[in-house]
Amino acid sequence: MGNKSFLPSFLVGFALVLSLKFANAQMVPAIFVFGDSLVDVGNNNYLPVSVAKADFPHNGIDFPTKKATGRFSNGKNAADFLAQKVGLPTSPPYLSVSPQNTSSFMTGVSFASGGAGIFNGTDRTLGQAIPLTKQVGNYESVYGKLIQRLGLSGAQKRLSKSLFVIVIGSNDIFDYSGSSDLQKKSTPQQYVDSMVLTIKGLLKRLHTSGARKFVFAGIGPLGCIPSQRIKNQTDHGCNEGSNLMAVAYNKGLNSILQELKSNLNAISYSYFDTYALMHNIIQNPATYGFTEVEAACCGRGKLNAQIPCLPISKYCSNRRDHVFWDLYHPTETTASILVDAIFNGPLQYTFPMNVRQLVTV
Repeated sequence: MGNKSFLPSFLVGFALVLSLKFANAQMVPAIFVFGDSLVDVGNNNYLPVSVAKADFPHNGIDFPTKKATGRFSNGKNAADFLAQKVGLPTSPPYLSVSPQNTSSFMTGVSFASGGAGIFNGTDRTLGQAIPLTKQVGNYESVYGKLIQRLGLSGAQKRLSKSLFVIVIGSNDIFDYSGSSDLQKKSTPQQYVDSMVLTIKGLLKRLHTSGARKFVFAGIGPLGCIPSQRIKNQTDHGCNEGSNLMAVAYNKGLNSILQELKSNLNAISYSYFDTYALMHNIIQNPATYGFTEVEAACCGRGKLNAQIPCLPISKYCSNRRDHVFWDLYHPTETTASILVDAIFNGPLQYTFPMNVRQLVTV
């Protein structure tokens, strides 16, 4: 009888300790995520005509539920790992939340959408996505809901301590690379300059609606992902044209971030040099525990990149060996390594501070 009464008390006490530990671990009130398939946690599941979906096997094979969730990954993605770092649950997909359920917005929400770009229309080959302009518009709607719930000063105080994560731009470069029309209209540098100018305007809108702490991930070496490597006829080398555009965009983004920091009130940010770290991983895979840097884990054909990761595709038995999960996206292991660097990274990869430092500003 004593044991029966002791067990529930013990469990209640244990649960209380766990909850206190979790509460102490929470470093920010909320995370709002904007971007593309690198951080989409399921918004595209709710888009009826989009082909850019990951709600089928073999995606999610290493996720805790072992099921596809809409993440373009074998498991968790960067949005999940960053939320864990700051002691929050993963921000839910915006399209999964009822507009009336404002409590769901209190710890943040994800607006990210597979196929999305800085420009509207980067999804034309995939049918449907939520471009960054629309994502920012959706956030402005959430901002209004938070003001209704907390009052203007309460909402602004909460948002000023929250993180605004932005991971986008790859699809715009893919769009340019595959479009003779876009190439006729502008040079690669002119196109990248337009990307930077557009995102600058959107960042100003976010600032007007309470955003103060930004986490930016620069574009990685796009020319080295499996879908780009297979375009080289003679070997599996990287596509230097895509890489040069990524470098040019990252340079422009850094420039406007420094400008906005000078001109807008109380902005702080952490810029992550995705390009530098991914390039280092590809050049020195053994240092990070990888053995395969060219081929995708899941797919078919040359480098497993001629046919996407579909239920009919093959997938590798040890995902930890591979840098890339499918023809476009990193494995869960790669995403974890990237977020470790975003959060704790040295100035080599994070500028002017890492996310651990950003949350204390």
